[in-house]
Amino acid sequence: MTDALLTASKPELLDKEGDRTLRGVLYDYFAFGRSLEACREIFAGFVDLSPTQYLILIAIKNSTAEEPMGVNQVAERLYLSGAFVTNEINKLVSDGLLEKTPHPEDGRRVQLALTQRGMSLLIRLAALQRPVNDALFGMLTREEFKMLAQLLSRLASNADSALKLAVHVQATLKFQEEDRRASAASPPDSRKKRRVTRRNSR
Repeated sequence: MTDALLTASKPELLDKEGDRTLRGVLYDYFAFGRSLEACREIFAGFVDLSPTQYLILIAIKNSTAEEPMGVNQVAERLYLSGAFVTNEINKLVSDGLLEKTPHPEDGRRVQLALTQRGMSLLIRLAALQRPVNDALFGMLTREEFKMLAQLLSRLASNADSALKLAVHVQATLKFQEEDRRASAASPPDSRKKRRVTRRNSR
């Protein structure tokens, strides 16, 4: 495969067949991700929640007294914006599934906890989650599962930077392409003037 067609450049991501292994990883990841998304929608629908509200309740369920969760902690854990999470949490509070209490050390912050109704809802939901999660991950050994958790945590923590890079590189490449097209369409004299103008502007 010619290097111009490779979709990655780091040696760790390439092999003798180019980027075929990388593409296979991404195809498998997308396929698994679609299944996860579908399961999440089924879980949320089972208890009449949106998928995001479902994730918020699960995240708060896993908080501890030593490390209670507020809005910022939930947003950070779910990789969502604070404003969006605040709106969804307010709906859950209005529905009687969550309660807010003042943070004992910072009066500007609140702690989030499940109400009895919220706990009952998740107990009901767990009867559906258990067999599905066992089927999704049951073929892994304990060590493989721990390794998967570590790898996904590292990948997720870097994903936002990769997305910002994609936006930046896309804009740069588009500008370069438009500049080349404009130069190709301009008469020779105009190109000279453009080059002189650029040099003077520097």
